[in-house]
Amino acid sequence: MKLTFLGTGTSFGVPQIGCSCAVCRSPDPRDRRMRSAAVVETDSGLRLLIDTPPELRLQLITAGIDRIDAVLFTHEHADHTHGIDDLRAVSNRRGAAIPMYGPAETLEHLAQRFPYIFDDRVRALPGTSKPEAQARAVHEGTPVRIGDVDVIPVAVPHGTVTVFGYRIGPLGYVTDAKRVPEAALAALRGVRVLVVNALFRTEHPTHLSIPEAIQVAHEIGAERTYLTHLTHDNLHADLEAELPAGIAPAFDGLTIRID
Repeated sequence: MKLTFLGTGTSFGVPQIGCSCAVCRSPDPRDRRMRSAAVVETDSGLRLLIDTPPELRLQLITAGIDRIDAVLFTHEHADHTHGIDDLRAVSNRRGAAIPMYGPAETLEHLAQRFPYIFDDRVRALPGTSKPEAQARAVHEGTPVRIGDVDVIPVAVPHGTVTVFGYRIGPLGYVTDAKRVPEAALAALRGVRVLVVNALFRTEHPTHLSIPEAIQVAHEIGAERTYLTHLTHDNLHADLEAELPAGIAPAFDGLTIRID
Protein backbone atom coordinates (compact mmCIF):
# COMPACT_ATOMS: atom_id res chain seq x y z
CA MET A 1 0.00 0.00 0.00
CA LYS A 2 1.19 3.52 -0.80
CA LEU A 3 0.11 6.78 0.84
CA THR A 4 0.66 10.16 -0.81
CA PHE A 5 -0.01 13.38 1.08
CA LEU A 6 -1.54 15.82 -1.40
CA GLY A 7 -1.99 18.56 1.21
CA THR A 8 -1.06 18.86 4.88
CA GLY A 9 -2.18 22.35 5.82
CA THR A 10 -4.95 23.78 7.93
CA SER A 11 -7.98 25.61 6.53
CA PHE A 12 -5.95 28.80 5.88
CA GLY A 13 -3.20 26.95 4.03
CA VAL A 14 0.47 27.94 4.35
CA PRO A 15 1.52 30.60 3.50
CA GLN A 16 -1.53 32.46 4.72
CA ILE A 17 -2.86 35.39 2.71
CA GLY A 18 -1.24 38.60 3.92
CA CYS A 19 1.07 36.94 6.45
CA SER A 20 4.80 37.66 6.56
CA CYS A 21 5.81 35.36 9.44
CA ALA A 22 8.96 33.24 9.22
CA VAL A 23 7.05 30.14 8.13
CA CYS A 24 5.01 31.93 5.45
CA ARG A 25 8.29 33.36 4.06
CA SER A 26 10.24 30.12 4.46
CA PRO A 27 12.23 28.91 1.43
CA ASP A 28 11.81 25.29 2.62
CA PRO A 29 9.24 23.70 0.26
CA ARG A 30 8.02 21.54 3.15
CA ASP A 31 6.63 24.73 4.73
CA ARG A 32 4.25 25.32 1.83
CA ARG A 33 1.07 23.48 2.74
CA MET A 34 -2.11 23.17 0.70
CA ARG A 35 -5.33 22.09 2.37
CA SER A 36 -5.45 18.51 3.66
CA ALA A 37 -6.00 15.54 1.37
CA ALA A 38 -4.32 12.22 0.58
CA VAL A 39 -4.38 9.35 -1.89
CA VAL A 40 -4.12 5.71 -0.86
CA GLU A 41 -3.08 3.21 -3.52
CA THR A 42 -3.28 -0.54 -2.92
CA ASP A 43 -1.02 -3.13 -4.51
CA SER A 44 -3.78 -3.94 -7.02
CA GLY A 45 -3.70 -0.32 -8.21
CA LEU A 46 -6.94 0.81 -6.52
CA ARG A 47 -6.76 4.55 -5.74
CA LEU A 48 -8.77 6.10 -2.93
CA LEU A 49 -8.85 9.88 -2.57
CA ILE A 50 -9.44 11.24 0.94
CA ASP A 51 -11.25 14.60 0.69
CA THR A 52 -11.42 17.17 -2.12
CA PRO A 53 -9.82 20.43 -0.90
CA PRO A 54 -9.86 23.69 -2.88
CA GLU A 55 -6.43 23.04 -4.46
CA LEU A 56 -7.35 19.54 -5.67
CA ARG A 57 -6.60 20.16 -9.36
CA LEU A 58 -3.09 21.39 -8.59
CA GLN A 59 -2.53 18.59 -6.07
CA LEU A 60 -3.47 15.82 -8.49
CA ILE A 61 -1.40 17.32 -11.31
CA THR A 62 1.62 17.74 -9.04
CA ALA A 63 1.34 14.14 -7.83
CA GLY A 64 0.85 12.82 -11.38
CA ILE A 65 -2.50 11.27 -10.51
CA ASP A 66 -4.98 11.06 -13.38
CA ARG A 67 -7.32 8.36 -12.05
CA ILE A 68 -9.35 7.99 -8.87
CA ASP A 69 -11.50 4.93 -8.16
CA ALA A 70 -13.40 6.29 -5.16
CA VAL A 71 -13.49 9.23 -2.74
CA LEU A 72 -13.66 9.07 1.05
CA PHE A 73 -15.02 12.23 2.67
CA THR A 74 -14.18 12.96 6.29
CA HIS A 75 -16.71 15.80 6.78
CA GLU A 76 -18.37 18.70 4.98
CA HIS A 77 -16.17 21.67 5.87
CA ALA A 78 -15.10 23.78 2.89
CA ASP A 79 -11.37 23.12 3.21
CA HIS A 80 -12.09 19.39 2.77
CA THR A 81 -14.76 19.51 0.05
CA HIS A 82 -14.76 22.62 -2.13
CA GLY A 83 -12.43 21.23 -4.79
CA ILE A 84 -14.97 18.55 -5.70
CA ASP A 85 -15.66 20.11 -9.11
CA ASP A 86 -12.06 19.36 -10.10
CA LEU A 87 -13.07 15.68 -10.33
CA ARG A 88 -14.90 16.45 -13.58
CA ALA A 89 -11.81 15.51 -15.59
CA VAL A 90 -11.56 12.25 -13.64
CA SER A 91 -15.19 11.21 -14.07
CA ASN A 92 -15.10 12.19 -17.76
CA ARG A 93 -12.12 9.92 -18.27
CA ARG A 94 -13.81 7.09 -16.35
CA GLY A 95 -16.97 7.41 -18.40
CA ALA A 96 -18.88 6.64 -15.22
CA ALA A 97 -19.80 8.22 -11.89
CA ILE A 98 -17.18 8.17 -9.12
CA PRO A 99 -18.35 6.42 -5.92
CA MET A 100 -18.13 8.90 -3.04
CA TYR A 101 -18.27 7.56 0.50
CA GLY A 102 -18.76 9.47 3.73
CA PRO A 103 -21.09 10.22 6.64
CA ALA A 104 -24.70 10.51 5.51
CA GLU A 105 -24.89 14.10 6.79
CA THR A 106 -21.79 15.08 4.82
CA LEU A 107 -23.14 13.60 1.61
CA GLU A 108 -26.46 15.40 2.15
CA HIS A 109 -24.63 18.71 2.60
CA LEU A 110 -22.63 18.09 -0.58
CA ALA A 111 -25.77 17.22 -2.54
CA GLN A 112 -27.29 20.54 -1.42
CA ARG A 113 -24.19 22.58 -2.30
CA PHE A 114 -23.39 20.77 -5.55
CA PRO A 115 -26.68 19.35 -6.83
CA TYR A 116 -25.43 19.21 -10.41
CA ILE A 117 -22.84 16.62 -9.34
CA PHE A 118 -25.09 14.25 -7.42
CA ASP A 119 -28.49 14.63 -9.13
CA ASP A 120 -28.83 12.29 -12.11
CA ARG A 121 -31.64 14.45 -13.43
CA VAL A 122 -29.20 17.29 -14.06
CA ARG A 123 -27.70 16.57 -17.46
CA ALA A 124 -24.84 18.42 -19.12
CA LEU A 125 -25.72 20.25 -22.31
CA PRO A 126 -24.50 18.65 -25.55
CA GLY A 127 -20.82 19.41 -26.01
CA THR A 128 -20.30 20.10 -22.30
CA SER A 129 -19.60 17.95 -19.26
CA LYS A 130 -19.98 17.91 -15.49
CA PRO A 131 -18.60 15.84 -12.61
CA GLU A 132 -20.52 12.62 -12.02
CA ALA A 133 -20.76 11.18 -8.51
CA GLN A 134 -22.58 8.37 -6.76
CA ALA A 135 -23.15 9.03 -3.04
CA ARG A 136 -22.67 6.03 -0.73
CA ALA A 137 -23.24 6.66 2.98
CA VAL A 138 -21.09 4.72 5.43
CA HIS A 139 -21.57 4.17 9.14
CA GLU A 140 -19.26 4.26 12.13
CA GLY A 141 -17.57 0.93 12.75
CA THR A 142 -19.19 -0.82 9.78
CA PRO A 143 -16.59 -1.94 7.21
CA VAL A 144 -17.23 -1.23 3.56
CA ARG A 145 -15.49 -3.17 0.81
CA ILE A 146 -13.97 -0.95 -1.88
CA GLY A 147 -12.06 -2.86 -4.51
CA ASP A 148 -9.65 -5.14 -2.70
CA VAL A 149 -9.69 -3.43 0.72
CA ASP A 150 -12.01 -3.11 3.69
CA VAL A 151 -12.42 0.48 4.85
CA ILE A 152 -13.62 1.07 8.43
CA PRO A 153 -15.13 4.48 9.29
CA VAL A 154 -13.91 5.79 12.67
CA ALA A 155 -15.95 8.59 14.28
CA VAL A 156 -14.21 11.46 16.10
CA PRO A 157 -15.62 14.77 17.43
CA HIS A 158 -14.74 18.08 15.77
CA GLY A 159 -16.62 20.85 17.52
CA THR A 160 -20.31 20.32 16.71
CA VAL A 161 -19.46 18.07 13.75
CA THR A 162 -18.70 14.34 13.74
CA VAL A 163 -15.76 13.58 11.48
CA PHE A 164 -15.03 10.17 10.00
CA GLY A 165 -11.45 9.00 10.07
CA TYR A 166 -10.73 5.80 8.20
CA ARG A 167 -8.83 2.60 8.85
CA ILE A 168 -7.65 1.12 5.56
CA GLY A 169 -5.83 -2.10 6.42
CA PRO A 170 -2.52 -1.13 8.08
CA LEU A 171 -3.24 2.62 7.73
CA GLY A 172 -5.22 4.88 10.04
CA TYR A 173 -6.12 8.38 8.78
CA VAL A 174 -7.72 10.86 11.21
CA THR A 175 -8.09 14.56 10.56
CA ASP A 176 -9.90 17.43 12.30
CA ALA A 177 -10.35 15.51 15.54
CA LYS A 178 -10.65 17.38 18.83
CA ARG A 179 -10.15 14.10 20.66
CA VAL A 180 -10.05 10.41 19.83
CA PRO A 181 -12.60 8.48 21.93
CA GLU A 182 -11.89 5.01 23.26
CA ALA A 183 -13.99 3.34 20.52
CA ALA A 184 -11.89 5.10 17.89
CA LEU A 185 -8.63 4.21 19.67
CA ALA A 186 -9.71 0.57 19.73
CA ALA A 187 -10.55 0.63 16.02
CA LEU A 188 -7.15 2.11 15.16
CA ARG A 189 -4.90 -0.01 17.37
CA GLY A 190 -2.79 -2.34 15.28
CA VAL A 191 -2.25 0.03 12.35
CA ARG A 192 1.35 0.31 11.22
CA VAL A 193 1.03 3.91 10.04
CA LEU A 194 -1.15 6.57 11.67
CA VAL A 195 -1.97 10.01 10.25
CA VAL A 196 -3.46 12.45 12.76
CA ASN A 197 -4.18 16.17 12.82
CA ALA A 198 -2.14 18.50 15.03
CA LEU A 199 -2.86 22.22 15.06
CA PHE A 200 -1.08 24.38 17.64
CA ARG A 201 1.16 23.64 20.61
CA THR A 202 -1.62 25.12 22.74
CA GLU A 203 -5.14 23.77 23.16
CA HIS A 204 -7.74 24.49 20.47
CA PRO A 205 -11.54 24.11 20.81
CA THR A 206 -12.02 21.86 17.76
CA HIS A 207 -8.63 20.30 16.93
CA LEU A 208 -5.97 18.24 18.65
CA SER A 209 -2.93 20.21 19.73
CA ILE A 210 0.52 18.86 18.95
CA PRO A 211 0.98 17.50 22.52
CA GLU A 212 -2.49 15.90 22.35
CA ALA A 213 -1.70 14.33 18.98
CA ILE A 214 1.51 12.88 20.39
CA GLN A 215 -0.48 11.36 23.25
CA VAL A 216 -2.95 9.84 20.78
CA ALA A 217 -0.05 8.40 18.78
CA HIS A 218 1.35 6.75 21.91
CA GLU A 219 -2.05 5.31 22.82
CA ILE A 220 -2.55 3.80 19.36
CA GLY A 221 1.03 2.57 19.12
CA ALA A 222 1.64 2.68 15.37
CA GLU A 223 5.18 2.10 14.13
CA ARG A 224 5.08 5.46 12.35
CA THR A 225 2.86 8.49 12.95
CA TYR A 226 2.60 11.51 10.68
CA LEU A 227 1.11 14.83 11.75
CA THR A 228 -1.08 16.70 9.27
CA HIS A 229 -3.42 19.73 9.17
CA LEU A 230 -0.50 21.86 10.36
CA THR A 231 -0.47 25.65 10.67
CA HIS A 232 2.06 28.40 9.98
CA ASP A 233 3.04 28.29 13.66
CA ASN A 234 5.57 25.55 12.91
CA LEU A 235 8.68 25.47 10.77
CA HIS A 236 8.83 21.94 9.43
CA ALA A 237 12.50 21.45 10.31
CA ASP A 238 12.05 22.69 13.88
CA LEU A 239 8.99 20.55 14.51
CA GLU A 240 10.66 17.49 13.01
CA ALA A 241 13.64 17.94 15.35
CA GLU A 242 11.55 18.17 18.51
CA LEU A 243 9.08 15.32 17.94
CA PRO A 244 9.60 11.92 19.62
CA ALA A 245 11.01 8.98 17.69
CA GLY A 246 8.45 7.44 15.35
CA ILE A 247 6.47 10.69 14.96
CA ALA A 248 7.11 13.18 12.15
CA PRO A 249 5.36 16.07 10.44
CA ALA A 250 4.00 15.17 7.03
CA PHE A 251 4.50 17.53 4.10
CA ASP A 252 2.86 18.03 0.73
CA GLY A 253 4.05 15.44 -1.77
CA LEU A 254 5.40 13.01 0.84
CA THR A 255 4.88 9.43 -0.32
CA ILE A 256 5.35 6.46 1.97
CA ARG A 257 5.15 2.73 1.46
CA ILE A 258 3.23 0.59 3.97
CA ASP A 259 4.21 -3.06 3.54
